[in-house]
Amino acid sequence: MKSLFSLVVLTFLLLTTQITEVFAQSLTIYSGRSKALVDPIVNDFQRQTGIRVNVRYGGSTQLAVALLEEGRRSPADLFWAQDAGALGAVTQGEMLQELPESILELVPEQFRSENKTWVATSGRARVLAYSTVRSSEDEIPSNINGLTDPKFRNRVGWAPSNASFQAFLTGFRLLHGDDATRDWLRAMRENDAQNYVNNNALIQAIAAGEIDFALTNHYYLFRYTESNPNYPVAQTFFENGDPGNLNNVSGAGILKTSRNAEAAQQFISFMLEQHAQRFFTENIFEYPATEVEGELPGGVTFQEMLEISPQVDLDALADLEQTIRLLREVGLL
Repeated sequence: MKSLFSLVVLTFLLLTTQITEVFAQSLTIYSGRSKALVDPIVNDFQRQTGIRVNVRYGGSTQLAVALLEEGRRSPADLFWAQDAGALGAVTQGEMLQELPESILELVPEQFRSENKTWVATSGRARVLAYSTVRSSEDEIPSNINGLTDPKFRNRVGWAPSNASFQAFLTGFRLLHGDDATRDWLRAMRENDAQNYVNNNALIQAIAAGEIDFALTNHYYLFRYTESNPNYPVAQTFFENGDPGNLNNVSGAGILKTSRNAEAAQQFISFMLEQHAQRFFTENIFEYPATEVEGELPGGVTFQEMLEISPQVDLDALADLEQTIRLLREVGLL
């Protein structure tokens, strides 16, 4: 009887310890993704795994700087950035650990770090938006250099001070070099491209008749057409591989100093599952990082999206210094 009682007590203690360990698991994330966008899917992860998530929200660049300053003292387990450039900066600081193949193989090679330190969780493609009233897709050039044609004079909008434009321009530099990028910027300026503060302003300017075309991110238009299917703006891609189609990704990597690396791996894997990928496409209108069934925002398939996107070392998008220098050199900043 005594031995039976001892066995029951031991079993109870073991179970209690295991349950306590499950619920005691926690994960600290530095997130450049805004709370308004991703809080629902973070909560889904907590409910389904029992892992408590502590999130520090902020700008991706500011959080990358914070991580580099904190170094080995950082409490962060995982860095979830809005853009690849911020992840590249932390990778260059040798702060991210190599991810296991079980995670890397979930995404195409072009959507993960060449150093295997992070993977994309979703993406935002660059597009050319245009007025459905004063222009047509037939008028659109096959590549971004075509926008320097005199027929587009005073008709194209861009946002040189915007982070997404600067990421695109960095991709342009990586693909074609600084000289070609400088020449394009000068030609666009001489063609009287119109400056705007951000992507929303560009879409609104087309609808208001101020401009006929705009270089922007793909998902902004869908925020307008969701409530108004007749909104007088459409958008399209350039030819496959053109820098004007850059797919700048949000992604996640695990800190070398993480005390909860296993939980961090679970978080990344969860974000690459169909449930989370559908959340990004259906609620935020982003493109997925893994293949999902059916058409994506804008009517393209996952395979088409891969073909449209230029092949760029996403880690190298961290090289913004020369991009800013070029913008200043031609008088756009």
